[in-house]
Amino acid sequence: MKKLIFYAFLPMVVVTTALFVSASIAFENYTSSELVTKTEDMNIPINQDAPVKSHDDLVIDAPRQKVWELLTGINDWPQWQTEVTESHLKGELREGAEFEWKAGGLSFTSRIHTIEPGEKFGWTGKTFGASAVHNWFFRDEGDKTRVYVEESLQGVFPKLFGKYFQKKLDSGLRKNLMELKVASEKQKSPDRIHS
Repeated sequence: MKKLIFYAFLPMVVVTTALFVSASIAFENYTSSELVTKTEDMNIPINQDAPVKSHDDLVIDAPRQKVWELLTGINDWPQWQTEVTESHLKGELREGAEFEWKAGGLSFTSRIHTIEPGEKFGWTGKTFGASAVHNWFFRDEGDKTRVYVEESLQGVFPKLFGKYFQKKLDSGLRKNLMELKVASEKQKSPDRIHS
């Protein structure tokens, strides 16, 4: 009798599992391809062949202009990013502009490669033994903002210590997003978007 019940319910278990897996794949495809404009649309996309790469996203309960203003206010990063102790933009916020900053005890030299106000913001960066491509995307979700971030790391250290760097990058992107969320939600009034 138990075998009969088992075989009677087996097709339902298989179909339910297949539907769940299909829905998960469809959601993953949606979140990775439909969530934001493709990374290839950036002037410099992340390096898909890099030994370390990561991405993350979340919804911030603040207007897109406010979120954009905070992230692109490079000189003010130490005010809301706990790891950043110094940050200085050389000149105006524009593609090709350089900025220097310190985070987690390391010094970085970065160059902005893409600016589409309120839509996309990306930079490259170098430090001893590693280089990175870091891209951000913004989209309205009602009166809120969905922010998607991705980064690739390459160089001697990411290649040799991939597991360590992968863990640090995954947690670092999540922390960046959470700190941006907290700072953005403190003051929800929209500011002007940098051009």
